[in-house]
Amino acid sequence: MKSIAVIIPYFGIWPEWFEFFLESCRCNPSVDWLFFTDCDEIKSSCPNVRFERISFNDYCRRASICLKINFSPRSPYKLCDIKPAYGFIHEKDIKDYDYFGYGDIDVIYGNIRNFINDDVLSHNMISTHYNRVSGHFALLKNTDDMRYAFGRIKNWQALFENPNHLSIDESKFTKVFLRHRKHPMLLRKAYGIFNRFQRNNYWQEQFSTILSPQPWHDGNLEHPQEWYWHNGRLTNNYDGDREFMYLHFMNWKSSAWLPKEMRKRQERAAWEGLGSIVHMDKKEISHGFRINRTGFHPL
Repeated sequence: MKSIAVIIPYFGIWPEWFEFFLESCRCNPSVDWLFFTDCDEIKSSCPNVRFERISFNDYCRRASICLKINFSPRSPYKLCDIKPAYGFIHEKDIKDYDYFGYGDIDVIYGNIRNFINDDVLSHNMISTHYNRVSGHFALLKNTDDMRYAFGRIKNWQALFENPNHLSIDESKFTKVFLRHRKHPMLLRKAYGIFNRFQRNNYWQEQFSTILSPQPWHDGNLEHPQEWYWHNGRLTNNYDGDREFMYLHFMNWKSSAWLPKEMRKRQERAAWEGLGSIVHMDKKEISHGFRINRTGFHPL
């Protein structure tokens, strides 16, 4: 089985749902998560989730030295922009892995290996979206080419040095692997004849992000309103026993990325303004839970 490491620098305070995230990681024992953080130490029973203590300033200094730039972001959110460079920055940390990747923590994982098997892990870049590199979960083969693929982003030094968040991990990085993303798949594959970075990549929509403009797998614009996690299986109220790789609940926790129509109506994200989103004893997480517009509940 090919090995996977997911790199996540995270600074500040752990979110209220973090123990739920960790439980979903624990049920994926063949995938490792490597955290670089200044958050309070958390007692984790997940041997596949590792924490390295480092301050935000020291991490920025490490990135600056490694990339030979002045990386001085206004907030930790800017770290999203240098996700494509994580494999280069953390080359020593991932030396024993076949694949490295990056992800977010506003997710709950199902059984990752049901979707990312060794056949999938024959590709150079693996995205959970059909037409762009997914910022909340993407994998790259641990080779010199892939660790330095970010260097093919036009003006990457200036973009990384810009203190503002620019969504480079999806918008700019996608062009390295998929320059004509709206073209039919046959044409997209043909471009790979001339550009090695645009061939042998895996683009598979996993339907992970609720309330996104992306229609559901059946073409319906309605997305599931309740999700169920139990013993590593992730299902929902809409699709019966069909399992999903992960749930990305970004649009329940924040209105920043809601569809334009909802933002025009000044709609707020479901969890904004709630006093708490955890409505169960965290000691019972391993027994399973439900996730909906009001937060986390027991099964």
